[in-house]
Amino acid sequence: MITNTDIHSITSQPEARPLNKNDYKTLALSSLGGTLEFYDFIIFVFFTNTLTHLFFPVENIFIAQMQTLGIFAAGYLARPIGGVIMAHFGDKLGRKRMFTLSIFLMALPTFIIGCLPTYNTIGVLAPLLLLLMRILQGAAIGGEMPGAWVFIAEHTPKQRYGLGIGVLTSGITGGIFLGSIVAIIVQQLYSDSEIHAFAWRIPFLLGGIFGFISVYLRRFLGETPIFKEMAANKAIANNLPILTVIKKHKAACFITGILTWSLSTTIVVTVLMTPPLILEGMYHIDRTTSLLANCVATLMLTFGCIFWGYLCDKLGTRVALTLVWGGLILSSLYFYNSLHTGISTEILIFNYGLMGFFAGSTATTPIVSTRAFPPAIRFTGLSFAYNLSYAIFGGLTPLIARAWLQYTPMAAAYYVTITSILALIVTFIPLAYKGYQAK
Repeated sequence: MITNTDIHSITSQPEARPLNKNDYKTLALSSLGGTLEFYDFIIFVFFTNTLTHLFFPVENIFIAQMQTLGIFAAGYLARPIGGVIMAHFGDKLGRKRMFTLSIFLMALPTFIIGCLPTYNTIGVLAPLLLLLMRILQGAAIGGEMPGAWVFIAEHTPKQRYGLGIGVLTSGITGGIFLGSIVAIIVQQLYSDSEIHAFAWRIPFLLGGIFGFISVYLRRFLGETPIFKEMAANKAIANNLPILTVIKKHKAACFITGILTWSLSTTIVVTVLMTPPLILEGMYHIDRTTSLLANCVATLMLTFGCIFWGYLCDKLGTRVALTLVWGGLILSSLYFYNSLHTGISTEILIFNYGLMGFFAGSTATTPIVSTRAFPPAIRFTGLSFAYNLSYAIFGGLTPLIARAWLQYTPMAAAYYVTITSILALIVTFIPLAYKGYQAK
């Protein structure tokens, strides 16, 4: 068992220094891998309506949609299991090994989804197989996200910490952008009947191939300096890291859990649910325009992650988080209030893009949460708190938002506002803006 002295002898982040060639390579390969893996996880939502018709008997479209969203949510519910297991070995055997394994476990079920027979072919077995693949995807992404953030946090110099996490998060959210592009291309190249017949499989098959490419790319990454230091000093836990997390780091878990709720709401509501359920379903905006606006919003989200991460380094965590979460509240209220059936494409794209830029607030969650835990149990602590919160709130959000939208078209804006206010409150807890301090 490691002692407090052992833990505290390890620096929380690499010392301040200029970024070098190896830093840029690590950021580039990690971000690209994150893009390809998150594409695999998220492409499901771009074909929600298609999957609903293919994998469920559609006597009642609302019930069928809720069943499909339930399978989408199952991917989130599986995250804590995969995340904690991978994090356990990541804290014991090294960050890089789990970082590579997680992406392989994502690529395989994504490729299989593209090959699955539908309800008309094998009946109830079809949605059950889809559910199983979604659970495997959830377990994989549960290890990937915290693993990627820890990997970059322990590679990036102290004065570029926010920028490093922001760039990586932009790569991960770039998976949504890639999904938007692929969905638009499929929509443009094929008719609705062709999409239902076979073309819906293409994005999933591509995702599997993307994932296997990412596995290969991660061979060129090295282990983090901080883990090497822990290994050299024999400061690696030989007990269960999860027990240390639960007993001694409740405050860090609380902060991570609240910020993850805010992050999951931002991604699920503003980026994933808005096009099919609000733009297309409620305001009857055609699918091509809806996907185009979503594509622009996701691109702005990607830029926003980098910008707000950079601002955390320059202005400090509290100032940057106050600006970005406050901006998300205002821009989301403005965007959803501006929607109507006759809205012009230009105004829709501008307003959605503005909200997307402030949705870059998602990068601040790992910036705060990663350094809230000491290095020896950092992977496990972040993975446990992040994935448990995402399983609860990320899984329930599609169902809650879908039901709430039955009563008011502003439900999405209200939900985003509530969770953004919580993020603002958490920002002023000392552990959130100072990080873990050895006693």
